[in-house]
Amino acid sequence: MKLKSFPSLPRLNRISHLNPNPFMATQTLHLLPQTLPTDGENSNDDFLCSSEITNSPSEPPVAPLGSPNGYLTGEARIERAWAHWNMLGRPKLIVAPMVDNSELPFRLLCRKYGADAAYTPMLHSRMFSENEKYRSQEFTTCKEDRPLFVQFCANNPDLLLEAARRVEAYCDYVDINFGCPQRIARRGNYGAFLMDKLPVVKSLVEKLATNLNVPVSCKIRIFPNLQDTINYAKMLEEAGCALLAVHGRTRDEKDGKKFRANWKVIKAVREAVRIPVLGNGNIRHIDDVRKCMEETGVEGVLSAEPLLENPALFAGYRTAEWAVGDEETCKDGKLDQAQLVVDYLKLCEKYPVPWRMIRSHVHKMLGEWFRIHPDVRDDLNKQHTLTFEFLYGIVDRLRELGVRIPLFVKDESDNRASGKETLG
Repeated sequence: MKLKSFPSLPRLNRISHLNPNPFMATQTLHLLPQTLPTDGENSNDDFLCSSEITNSPSEPPVAPLGSPNGYLTGEARIERAWAHWNMLGRPKLIVAPMVDNSELPFRLLCRKYGADAAYTPMLHSRMFSENEKYRSQEFTTCKEDRPLFVQFCANNPDLLLEAARRVEAYCDYVDINFGCPQRIARRGNYGAFLMDKLPVVKSLVEKLATNLNVPVSCKIRIFPNLQDTINYAKMLEEAGCALLAVHGRTRDEKDGKKFRANWKVIKAVREAVRIPVLGNGNIRHIDDVRKCMEETGVEGVLSAEPLLENPALFAGYRTAEWAVGDEETCKDGKLDQAQLVVDYLKLCEKYPVPWRMIRSHVHKMLGEWFRIHPDVRDDLNKQHTLTFEFLYGIVDRLRELGVRIPLFVKDESDNRASGKETLG
């Protein structure tokens, strides 16, 4: 894949001989004005957290399996889908796509604590195709960030293909979002609202499947009617989808705490198609992982919101909420969310992201701690111009106040952190 040059970014051109990929995190650039606000009422949340450029070269991307899929049909396409999945090691524990939350430092944090693979946040295909600032800030990766799904929302096959071609050499799947249920997706005519426009869905998948070297995956929600969901999944498979992630909730079931994901439908989809299937929904701790895989037969699982509070979920750690009732078997895992925040901040120093993402993650990970000391949370909210020194100071202050809420692990014999031995 030949990447377009960036004539408006001379600093990038000077280091292009080290790394031809302008999206690699080792070449993260400041694409927004870097004059920080001086007015206390203004915020630096949309600024990147560092202006440094690291010139270290990256390793070349993993070569995709052969040439584009266009000539493949039927059995050959199914065999190729499984060959690729097997080549990646059949990852089971996967970070779901989350807007403004599954960015590179957070993906790496989750990988450190057990995640086998991860999705990028949903990227807008039109903006990604047309806007250099959007591309450079919203998609960064590095050699440790594999296997990787790069997810796009789209309703135009040509724009989607243009966006996908820019990233296909740096990921293991290009994923199409058919599951976003939010109002913005309705207004933009993408995500789960394309479930009413199945010919458009089919055209998007076929466009990528016949023109990319990297496989195409799809993330969907279920229909209220089981047979409609099965027909939907089969259509995607026939169109060229090589991997299907099924969120076991309908488009209207937006509240994950109010509506339980329907694993029976996920199982039915897995039994109806021949490509690898992943399950999404109700994955709150490692026991849920085992239970979901046993009950549905899926290849792996995705988790989203629970990972934001506890990025060590896939390593077998659970919050106090999920240790209740298991006090005899759960013990202090010698890890807490304050340490996870420190780990995350160190990754952000290496791989810069906008401060708004960092602020969001600190709130999510330290939410229970802030409930004990809301004054510390209030000070964070009032701090319009964030710095790493200030955020490390928040952690130190909570510790000095005597706050510690441990993450727990089950005291099982020979139970490694992630317990992958029992996941098949």
